[in-house]
Amino acid sequence: MITIDNYLDNHYIHRSNWLRAAVLGANDGIISVSSLAIGIAAASSTREPIVLATIAGLVAGALSMAAGEYVSVSSQTDTEKADIERESRELKEMPEEELNILAQIYEKRGLKKETALQVAIELTEKDALATHIRDELGINEISQANPIQAAIASGASFTVGGILPLLVVLFAPVKVMEYCLYGFTIVFLIILGTISAKTGGSNVRKAIIRITIWGTLAMGLSALVGYIFGVKV
Repeated sequence: MITIDNYLDNHYIHRSNWLRAAVLGANDGIISVSSLAIGIAAASSTREPIVLATIAGLVAGALSMAAGEYVSVSSQTDTEKADIERESRELKEMPEEELNILAQIYEKRGLKKETALQVAIELTEKDALATHIRDELGINEISQANPIQAAIASGASFTVGGILPLLVVLFAPVKVMEYCLYGFTIVFLIILGTISAKTGGSNVRKAIIRITIWGTLAMGLSALVGYIFGVKV
């Protein structure tokens, strides 16, 4: 039975925060590590420097991804908290003006002026701050970001994504390493695009095309750099 407490369970929007971080991390892990390995492979005739560079890129990338995600999401959270504190002060200092603003918001959404004012009054009486946070600032439980969750999702997914091209580096023949990396990476990206689209309820074909095109560009440019500066190592 669908109720107000579980009606979002079958929707995709509540997955948006962690799904974004996870897809970004996995995509970055696959493309970054593959591109790095392709660039080194294009200028190397032995496996050791390719493996070393790939592992270094995997470790550094995972840590950087987690740290960057934590810092960026924390900044977003700090901004939200600052706005909430400001809203709290304004409600104490000018409650009438804030009530009118709330009524205008509801009126713009389609309510009649009298109805909008009545809704604003009733919601303000129940919980003024929560109402303004949701309807004036646009902050709700779904949109609020979690820095720790985002950092873990990004770092872990980058690691998982980066391990896939590392396996290719470890087992593929050195002479055709670039081609193996490109081929397997495209397969990895297609799988990632399919999983992310299915999880988020979006178009699978569009996700695959988008992720494959950008992955191909990144790897192609990395291989070009490797050939241009192709000092054998």
